[in-house]
Amino acid sequence: MPQDDVLGDAIERLEWTEDKTERPTSERTRITRRTALAGGASGLAATLLAACGSTAEATTTSTTSAAAAVFGSANPLKFAVVNHAKLSGVYLPTQNGAADACRLLGCSFAWTGSASANVAEMVGAINTAVAAKVDGIATSLIDATAFDGPVAAALDAHIPVISYSSDVHGNSRLAYVGSNPRLGGREMGERIKMLLPSGGTIAVFIGVPGVTSLDSRMAGLTEGLSGSGITIEQVASGPGQSQESKIIDAFITEHPHYHGFFAVDGASTAVVAQAIQSGGLAAKGVVGGGYDLTATTQQLLASGDLEFAIDEQQYLQGFLPILELYLYRMSNGLVGPADVDTGVRFVDKHAANGYIDNKSRFEGSSSSPGVQTS
Repeated sequence: MPQDDVLGDAIERLEWTEDKTERPTSERTRITRRTALAGGASGLAATLLAACGSTAEATTTSTTSAAAAVFGSANPLKFAVVNHAKLSGVYLPTQNGAADACRLLGCSFAWTGSASANVAEMVGAINTAVAAKVDGIATSLIDATAFDGPVAAALDAHIPVISYSSDVHGNSRLAYVGSNPRLGGREMGERIKMLLPSGGTIAVFIGVPGVTSLDSRMAGLTEGLSGSGITIEQVASGPGQSQESKIIDAFITEHPHYHGFFAVDGASTAVVAQAIQSGGLAAKGVVGGGYDLTATTQQLLASGDLEFAIDEQQYLQGFLPILELYLYRMSNGLVGPADVDTGVRFVDKHAANGYIDNKSRFEGSSSSPGVQTS
């Protein structure tokens, strides 16, 4: 059974309410962001690999010894990584990134949270981590206010918290590692304008309207399409891939004269691509695109059924928070954490082959170290 089908009911819900340039910085955040990590992650990784003999099979003991030699402490730190779609293949690279960082540093992490963006489950996971006195928490923030209390409680207990993948305005977390959804939406709109220079009508599917990151992507997309002559119909596609398939397939079948079909979440993007392929719509001039690089999306990008998908570098969203939390602990709060924008990378037909041909932990297509070329 394809991985997308097994994991499809877990939905990627990325949260961000405003551009970073629009967000005020709290006093607590200003105090703790004393040192940026620009370039530090790669240098640290190289140093630790060299100390471990540059072997992928380095044991936890030898890695811990190397970390102790570099940072002066052999205490194995324990972190919690709380995710809103913990079973989704979209976040397998995030797990890999966190695991790789822990191997380098001799620490460990628990992958927890919710399989279906259930806020109560995620809040419970954060509270459990605080009660367990973990050394740091990385979490996606998918609600505008629900995480304020738990994050504040963690910080009051001297447990640093970094958000990744999803962020909200006003939360007291120490830093954010991830992409800017409004900017991504704007750039997506610009790309659609290039695909439809004469204008037209498109549908944009959104898993759950009201999820702030998805709303932000939609807002950015609308801004990007301003003055283009392109009419947008927003369609709620549902909270799971099985429901999304029914809604998206029916909508596309019932609207044969639309010029394009797009999506602002990963699960809907894969379904849109499949619908375009099954209907032979690309050959009729219909265009499509969206977010994230599931196995299905990669294949249908390469076939030309999808024009683009946005890669937000989920591996970095697991790797960098662990590094920052570790350095914060080792420096007793003197180093970081720092915001890191993981960017908006458009992947088209030609670039998709690079993802397909190069299996790696970085994109979740392999469990082996390094890159395996096919």
